[in-house]
Amino acid sequence: MPESFAMLLLKCFYLMLPAYFANMAPVMVKKINLFAVPIDFNKKINGSPLLGKNKTYRGLVFGIIFAVIIAYLQFLLYGREFFREISFMDYQNWLLFGFLMGLGALTGDLVKSFFKRRMGIEPGKKFIPFDQADFVIGSLVFAIPVFKVTINIFAVSLLLSFVLDVIVNHLAFYLRIRNEKW
Repeated sequence: MPESFAMLLLKCFYLMLPAYFANMAPVMVKKINLFAVPIDFNKKINGSPLLGKNKTYRGLVFGIIFAVIIAYLQFLLYGREFFREISFMDYQNWLLFGFLMGLGALTGDLVKSFFKRRMGIEPGKKFIPFDQADFVIGSLVFAIPVFKVTINIFAVSLLLSFVLDVIVNHLAFYLRIRNEKW
């Protein structure tokens, strides 16, 4: 029997958890001084930053750590029926999967930042739909060596992540955590 769309949404959400946490990690650890060095070492191209001072090794390292931790938790939870049902895989390769999802999510964000700087878009300013798609594309592409990404999984993960990003950012705005809805 074909899988319901609601179940596919849930499974994609669960699959993407390591990438979601990797993507949130740089903001969550910004007060930690460890590895607080810009990835581009403040280099510039034609007077504009290569990536920008907000893209640090701290965010990269902690993003990967967060993704690996989430993948490990998914591995531990796989023994329970509910989590087996919402999983696309058994998470036996959790360490590599978490590492690839985290590295991919943050690499996608770095690539987007590179292009934003080339276009003169300031850090934190809107770049729709790339702000919502960068880490999804990066994480799923990097996960290919350990997980078969189908076109359905890719499309649903992109759509789901876009909708969740809008909801989370609006919620953060109304809770006065962010200054903009986007």
